[in-house]
Amino acid sequence: MYAEKAKETVKKLTAAQKLRLLCGKDCWHTVDFDGLLPAVTMSDGPVGLRTERIGDGGKQETIPAIGYPSVQVLANTWNTSLAQSKGECLADDCIDRGVDLLLAPGVNIKRHPLNGRNFEYFSEDPYLAGTMAKAYIEGVQKKGVGACVKHFCCNNLEYDRLHQSSEVDERTLREIYYRPFAIACEAHPVSVMCSYNRINGVYGSEYKKGYDMLRGDCGFDGAVISDWCAVRDRTASAKAGLDLEMPFNQNNYEKLASDYEQGKLTDQELDRCAERVLALIFRVDGMRKQRKSVSSESVRKKAANRVAAEGVVLLKNDGALPLAKGTSASVCGFYAKPGNTDFLAGGGSSQVNWANKAFDIPAALEECGVKTVFEPAFGIDTIWSMSQDTAAALENATLCDANIVCVGTGNCVEYEEGDRKTMRLPDVQERAILETAERNKNTVVIVFAGAAIDMSAWADRVNAIVYAGFCGMESDRVLAGILTGKINPSGKLSETFPLSLEDVPAANAPRRAGYTRYLEELDVGYRYFDTYEVPVLFPFGHGLSYSEFRYGDLHVQTDGNKLAVRFTVKNVSARAGAEIAQVYVCPCALHVYRPKKELKAYAKREIAAGKTQGFEFVLTKNDFCYWSAALDKFTAEDGVYEIAVGASVADIRLRAKVRLRGGLFEVL
Repeated sequence: MYAEKAKETVKKLTAAQKLRLLCGKDCWHTVDFDGLLPAVTMSDGPVGLRTERIGDGGKQETIPAIGYPSVQVLANTWNTSLAQSKGECLADDCIDRGVDLLLAPGVNIKRHPLNGRNFEYFSEDPYLAGTMAKAYIEGVQKKGVGACVKHFCCNNLEYDRLHQSSEVDERTLREIYYRPFAIACEAHPVSVMCSYNRINGVYGSEYKKGYDMLRGDCGFDGAVISDWCAVRDRTASAKAGLDLEMPFNQNNYEKLASDYEQGKLTDQELDRCAERVLALIFRVDGMRKQRKSVSSESVRKKAANRVAAEGVVLLKNDGALPLAKGTSASVCGFYAKPGNTDFLAGGGSSQVNWANKAFDIPAALEECGVKTVFEPAFGIDTIWSMSQDTAAALENATLCDANIVCVGTGNCVEYEEGDRKTMRLPDVQERAILETAERNKNTVVIVFAGAAIDMSAWADRVNAIVYAGFCGMESDRVLAGILTGKINPSGKLSETFPLSLEDVPAANAPRRAGYTRYLEELDVGYRYFDTYEVPVLFPFGHGLSYSEFRYGDLHVQTDGNKLAVRFTVKNVSARAGAEIAQVYVCPCALHVYRPKKELKAYAKREIAAGKTQGFEFVLTKNDFCYWSAALDKFTAEDGVYEIAVGASVADIRLRAKVRLRGGLFEVL
């Protein structure tokens, strides 16, 4: 409907109007020709809406908003229902602020642990990233707001992102880096945003091959939008299929108009882009008119806390948790009571001005019946040097039943336009952990960070590790609930935590000012560690619970064309909990390289104490495919495969073998 309306409208526009349509009106709006067309208003906001206004004194300021858990924490829930719920809440935030297009979510693969924007992305696994993003988009667009999937593609480091070329072979592009975009496109997002970097020498804004793949193989029917100021040559980008440049750039517009006059941009090429921009405008306007009820702010905050409750990951627990009522606890580390909540989130275009600045873990623990004493131990002014009374923290740890150390990174370490320098925590934080742990065997470490942390210096010296991530506004009560057992943790890692940076193939790949070579090819994340049996600190899919689950009754059936995988999970403990069951496909003996395991299905289920929950998944030949460079298509090779069901990639509980022969399945 909107495409047809766009085709009719473009015929009524002059060439000058079409050219102007391809460039934004300003920083956040499309051209409306003084009311001739509806205008689309855009905003940043993968983890909370970032809208701006001119405040007192004429200074630009960011309007306070709900600070949701980061996309990384959302991914750790492995809960597509929560992803959709978060999308709906963000859409309601947009509606309150008059925003039509949310510039989210980001689905770039976590190839390198030091990437400064990993906290904005879902996973190292393309299937998990794509399915969670799909649900997120469905939630946003269900409420009448458009979504923009980003950054297409291979923006996997911030290092020299405006110039460097990501050098990637075609098979790896298809199986790893295109895949989350392809799955996300099943939700029919209204737009996709290009990346800044080059892909095999071609700027993301001029990546015709990639745009053709999106619009062809993936069925993408929306508009391609530039990242802000990512366009180098407006004519080249238009010819490639980039429809809308943001924000408005006078020089680029004048050059585009001049090139058109000289015949460098044909009418057909101009009309194609103009039609897609018009279709975007009409589609978003139609969605705007269909908007329904908006949830209250309190409902949205509760939804944010549900994400935090399910996304916090209990990495280790040797009996220190949960804390009993009446326990005395020494709490140290300024992340427990930061004052400046910027240290509890990543920085850049996703930075949210939290509407509620209060964050106080000691107070939240007191509400749960734990007696606390607090000492910052290292200062809020800088995380790189001691500026508080560490002796007091050591004394507190000695005198209390439990010792809780709150450490992490924040927006000064993880942010857009820069990468982390190290996977290690600052020395001052590691020393705070080690020295207080010497004085209290019941030491719990809470980590606030947006990506994997090297914990090798202290992980075996503490009793429990809670990975909070960037868990959002008001999540101090969620963390207190997890520490005291009022909330049963159920999050699992959406990325591998290696023992050290040196163990990561991408960290050892050639990187220069002009290019980064993806020599690890398919061996990203667990695909590498699992295949080559490289030890890790915590594997992909790992996460503990206060409940215990037993897997059983695996049955695999086939009609030849698909596989039905059924099994049960029993909660053999005395309390209810949620388990995330994961299904991997493992090629056994094939003629092309395949990683040892690849995630193909997952689900999260609440299971009452002593009860059993059934899981069922359907796998098709698509789940057994690889990209054939020889045939230039996805193909499933005949052979024997193992279906592996587990609690993590390294904790496989059930196995079955199947054969694919002549394009048909048989169970062995």
